[in-house]
Amino acid sequence: MIVLSDIEADPDDTQSFVRLFLYANQIDLEGLVATTSIHMKTQVHPESIRRIIQAYGKVQPNLARHETGFPVPDRLGALVRAGQPDYGMAAVGTGKDTPGSRLIVEALERSDARPLWISVWGGVNTLAQALHTIRETRSPEVARRLIAKLRVYTISDQDDGGAWIRKAFPELSYIVSPGGYGAGTWTGIHTVIDGADNRTISNAWLRENIQQGHGPLGASYPDVSYGMEGDTPAFLSLIPTGLSDPEHPDWGGWGGRYELYTPPVATTDPAGFSGVPVEPETRPIWTNAIDTFTPQVAGEFGRAHAPGGRAIKDFRSGIWRWRDDIQNDFAARMDWTVRSFAETNHAPQVRLAHPDRLTVKSGQRFVLSAADSIDPDGDSLSFQWFHYQEIGHWQSPIPNGIAANIHTVDFMAPTVIAPREAHFIVRVTDKGTPPLTRYRRVILTITP
Repeated sequence: MIVLSDIEADPDDTQSFVRLFLYANQIDLEGLVATTSIHMKTQVHPESIRRIIQAYGKVQPNLARHETGFPVPDRLGALVRAGQPDYGMAAVGTGKDTPGSRLIVEALERSDARPLWISVWGGVNTLAQALHTIRETRSPEVARRLIAKLRVYTISDQDDGGAWIRKAFPELSYIVSPGGYGAGTWTGIHTVIDGADNRTISNAWLRENIQQGHGPLGASYPDVSYGMEGDTPAFLSLIPTGLSDPEHPDWGGWGGRYELYTPPVATTDPAGFSGVPVEPETRPIWTNAIDTFTPQVAGEFGRAHAPGGRAIKDFRSGIWRWRDDIQNDFAARMDWTVRSFAETNHAPQVRLAHPDRLTVKSGQRFVLSAADSIDPDGDSLSFQWFHYQEIGHWQSPIPNGIAANIHTVDFMAPTVIAPREAHFIVRVTDKGTPPLTRYRRVILTITP
């Protein structure tokens, strides 16, 4: 992954870098590029990225006591570049290559079969410059091969480069909520859910779990000024939790859920705050998908957890349904920066008792089990199974036959007249402090 960040336009980029570096052993970072945006048109601040890396360097040895693979700070420092020094497409063209745009081209041309994700937290014109250079200087065949490796996730459109890229390169995989920020799936990371418990995004929670008493990296996490970590969803689904498959944005994950279609301008909050003119989309893009979820409520007696009384249907629900898990994971990793393995919590390992793809017939009872799941700290585990009904070909609820919070549950396949696919998720949470969650997905094919 390569990050394009308008760091210093808003403190939230710094917040997102703090979190990102806690997962630097799980996402292969290949570039950290300072860019402009509609909110900061004539400045780039690579030195601010380096400052966060310095704080990370002070805690990296302790992080390495918990998991392997955390890069040394010099390795991260070598990835920092400056992108286009001015705003939007006016800074793109022949002879306008920058260290940031050249880095993208170099990464694409490297002998590596993996997709290259461009995680865009500000303006996208540095990527536009890289694509312009590829189109102008490589053969059409080479250009197609390089562009096929790209996967782009942008936090809305923060310059006019996004619309140009989507028109000029219709084959490019692109995740975005175009238009005003009020239409952004990514806002689910910090928006308050009406009637729900929002403590894990509160300033008090951030102070206690991230900023204070958590060493130099936590101390470098600034207070919220506009919205907490608006850029973080641009990389969350790349974290391997067992939930998401980055090649399937419609399957959902920590970064949200997206479907491939051409959104009408009217649905993009065109009059909302962003500052970038909204242009009609000319082809399908990965964009907002509607999810419905019912928050679980802990029971003082009887069943430990059960659905609450209010279902929430919203394009932000694709993040909301996981948000407490996301925040607890962040808090645990921040603990890793200052405490020993024995003093901290580590995520459970979810183990299915069967393959993750199954075929059953209409009306057949089938059993799903994660009974063999374990926890590295020896903590007790809680389970929650559910049919993720927005995904696949069968979108009516498939209820389980017994309580859903057991490691092994049974379901009854519905009657179908043609093969249909349904997705089931098991959410396994330990009872450590903070509680940590991992998942597995079972894809069921139902035949007549």
